[in-house]
Amino acid sequence: MIGIFSSGIWRIPFLRNFLAQPCQKLSLQRPVADAVTTIAVWGYRPNTRQPVAWARSVGKSVLRLEDGYIRSLDLGVNGAPPFSLVLDRLGIYYDANRPSELEKMIQEREVNQRLADDAKRAMSIIVEQDLSKYNQAPAFIAGACATSNVVLVIDQTLGDMSVTYGNAGPNNFVLMLEAAMRENPGAVVWIKVHPDVLQGKKSGYYHSFQSTHHIHLMADDVSPQSLLRHVSRVYVMTSQYGFEALMAGKPVTCFGQPWYAGWGLTDDRHPQAKQLSERRGNATLEQLFAAAYLRYSRYIHPLTGEPATLFDVLHWIQLQRNYQLPRIGHLWAPGLSMWKYTILKPFLRTATNTLSFSKSNKLATACVVWGIAGEQRWLEKAQAQQLPVWRMEDGFLRSSGLGSDLMPPLSLVLDKRGIYYDATRPSDLEVLLNESELTDAQCSRARKVHHRLVNNRISKYNLGVDFTLPADSKGKRVLLVPGQVENDASIQTSTFTICTNRDLLRTVRERNPAAYIIYKPHPDVVVGNRKGHITDREINQYADYQALDADIIQCIQVSNEVHTMTSLSGFEALLHGKRVYCYGMPFYAGWGLTYDEHDCFRRVKQLGLYDLIYQALIAYPTYIHPLRLDAISVEEAIEILINTPRANMVIDKNWRDRLMRMGKKLSMFIKVKLAF
Repeated sequence: MIGIFSSGIWRIPFLRNFLAQPCQKLSLQRPVADAVTTIAVWGYRPNTRQPVAWARSVGKSVLRLEDGYIRSLDLGVNGAPPFSLVLDRLGIYYDANRPSELEKMIQEREVNQRLADDAKRAMSIIVEQDLSKYNQAPAFIAGACATSNVVLVIDQTLGDMSVTYGNAGPNNFVLMLEAAMRENPGAVVWIKVHPDVLQGKKSGYYHSFQSTHHIHLMADDVSPQSLLRHVSRVYVMTSQYGFEALMAGKPVTCFGQPWYAGWGLTDDRHPQAKQLSERRGNATLEQLFAAAYLRYSRYIHPLTGEPATLFDVLHWIQLQRNYQLPRIGHLWAPGLSMWKYTILKPFLRTATNTLSFSKSNKLATACVVWGIAGEQRWLEKAQAQQLPVWRMEDGFLRSSGLGSDLMPPLSLVLDKRGIYYDATRPSDLEVLLNESELTDAQCSRARKVHHRLVNNRISKYNLGVDFTLPADSKGKRVLLVPGQVENDASIQTSTFTICTNRDLLRTVRERNPAAYIIYKPHPDVVVGNRKGHITDREINQYADYQALDADIIQCIQVSNEVHTMTSLSGFEALLHGKRVYCYGMPFYAGWGLTYDEHDCFRRVKQLGLYDLIYQALIAYPTYIHPLRLDAISVEEAIEILINTPRANMVIDKNWRDRLMRMGKKLSMFIKVKLAF
């Protein structure tokens, strides 16, 4: 059993899962049970001396703990709990004066080599997704201080134990800055201030330094990897930033003796560098990472507190970071109905931003509106305050039931350029698609999402009864024509010559006189919630069969082709390998995957299906868990839809049906209002 005197250690959430054995709170004023064999302390903090001395006097071992290298979403000084810890019985990783368990692990080269592939994959995720020990900071945006030749000098917090036990001090920081200026005469030197200093919690070694023409004090809290992309060389004392720079492929010069120095990967300037190198030997970057991140560190899952892997933690942090960073600031979402206000709130709220739903707000940094209608209503006021306008809309995997029946969404999109269904201007999705260059890992993920959707017949609304082809379709080419809501914004902004369900159905029949045409009216139209009805006479004139309340995916599966204006059914048909003819310009048209009536000059790239799946279903939307109300992955959203009973589509035939529908809407509204 592990005994703990420190109240700070004892308060760490899920401590027992980190330690992987029972633990007990101790006091120096009370007897300690014989079952306690080890005393845990926090690194080499001054308050560890007394419990360490006591442990040694009674023959108990000492276990030193420290934060891991991928620690949390926010800063520890802000109270964010750790997702990783390191445990060391020999010393601690930042003590260069004696071997630690980490140093011994790095020297176990064969063991580390077996983890090389995992190490490369994890490093790739960290660098590409801009992850770090702490993950609260936004990405660096080059501004007035940008230049083509930048050298980065890393400051640390005054009195940091890693500086002391890395055999450095204030004078070494002076020497480091002088060397950076002397050795890079044509460069601008950026001094990166520690996040804890920026928060006002601690002081740094360069805290009184003033920016000059050749030296710039980086007083903004920005993410390490985003900043490292703009620098050519990095100078560190003992900061973990140096190892993150190695992962980014930057030359690193060490003036202290951090855990990653002395292995042949860094330019070591410390007077005792030779002795440290002789003790440590050589190692590759992958071996250092495997030992430090995959073996030395222990992880818990941020949601459950159960033991987890580095990849579990990276995935969760990436998900939350991708959710939080685009929503920084004071967001003003005016003029929403009570329903829209209720469902939007969990898709906008973060731990660090401010939300306002009033009709005016002078403190706002952005105006959030619902779709194009909201933009048209509030654009003038937003422009008067010089605010950017961000649009929100339903995502493409929404719910089990109709939004017009007040079914809450699993996904929404937040678009800062336009909106996906408006072909008259760029959208964030269009830019993602134009710039799509998927990695192998992203392709693999898109492929798995594709298979899961197809195998489980998942659609946007996931409702409708089973459908089979009528017998009279045998031997004919089957065409599916999905109807749409005719006053929908996508019809208004992305159709040009054919703008009604009647005209679409008539055109498809004229061009395909021998085909078997199935007309599938939009569910919102069928249940009486939206505009777009075609008379029975017109349907009988142009279509062979009307699938009123059928499952749209089953209709797609039995068809050879789908003909649509801008319906999402066209995208879903692509997932099922069908030919898709677009008479408007939906977001999935213009990329070489569909047969298009019109062109969009902005869409210049020929895409594969996985590009479309990844950008439209993984990168673009936000998915929120219906109970926890936190960001989740598309994979988790799909599993929720798979395990949710499919909704029934009740067609209004008389006043009783309408009354029943209104009752269900009211019941759903109350349920969602209480939950959200």
